[in-house]
Amino acid sequence: MRILALGDIITPTAVEYLCKHLWSYRAAHKVDMVIANAENASFLAGISADPAKRLLAAGVDVLTGGNHTMQNRSVYAYLNEESRILRPINFPADVPGNGATVVDVNGYRVLVINAMGTVLIEPILDNPFPYIERTLERYAGEYDVSVLDFHAEATGEKVAMGQFLDGRMGLVFGTHTHVPTADEQILPRGTGYITDVGCTAPTGGVMGVRSDVICNRFRTKIPHSYQPATGPIRAEGILADIDPATNRCTHVERVRF
Repeated sequence: MRILALGDIITPTAVEYLCKHLWSYRAAHKVDMVIANAENASFLAGISADPAKRLLAAGVDVLTGGNHTMQNRSVYAYLNEESRILRPINFPADVPGNGATVVDVNGYRVLVINAMGTVLIEPILDNPFPYIERTLERYAGEYDVSVLDFHAEATGEKVAMGQFLDGRMGLVFGTHTHVPTADEQILPRGTGYITDVGCTAPTGGVMGVRSDVICNRFRTKIPHSYQPATGPIRAEGILADIDPATNRCTHVERVRF
């Protein structure tokens, strides 16, 4: 099974880009499943129901979230209705939505978990490690392939999560920092891993935002209204081949298009 994991979708223009190009990319690269982090699809304000529905129709099988997901209250009802859009599993239990789902992909059952780190990121949630362990125990025997989107700031926390889950999940990929890391690998017990897959966003700025805005914020320490960058859209992610018979990764590579 070939899975494409895409980094944080930033701005409505990035949503439009995927709506135009994702199905053709899937066909050209024989992708069986797409998981995309969409917490910034409404540009640093979470995601609303409309772009979520459009992305699911455009070829994304599961949408994951992060620290901005719950900022957009308009998506709360949709989080409860649509099992293919997730928010981090370590939010309190009474928060709308779910942090894990099982989807059918060509007859195989794929468990997708979304969790958020706790180091240098807000809101500060519960420790994600036991949440993930309990979820794997809860779904034992109900999936063939398992994937985690770990939305976190600290590199060490992400690396530790990969090591912790090595041999227990097919793929662990990090999101949130918007810059792809060069450490894609298959860990010793067979889990595919990368610290961060990057982002799907306009180029020419600072992580999807206009350079002058960010530079002025750093220079003056005065808040400025965020404005999206205006360069061509670039999608960044990872392609991972996972054997459904063993839930082990056999190939992993960074991609951008």
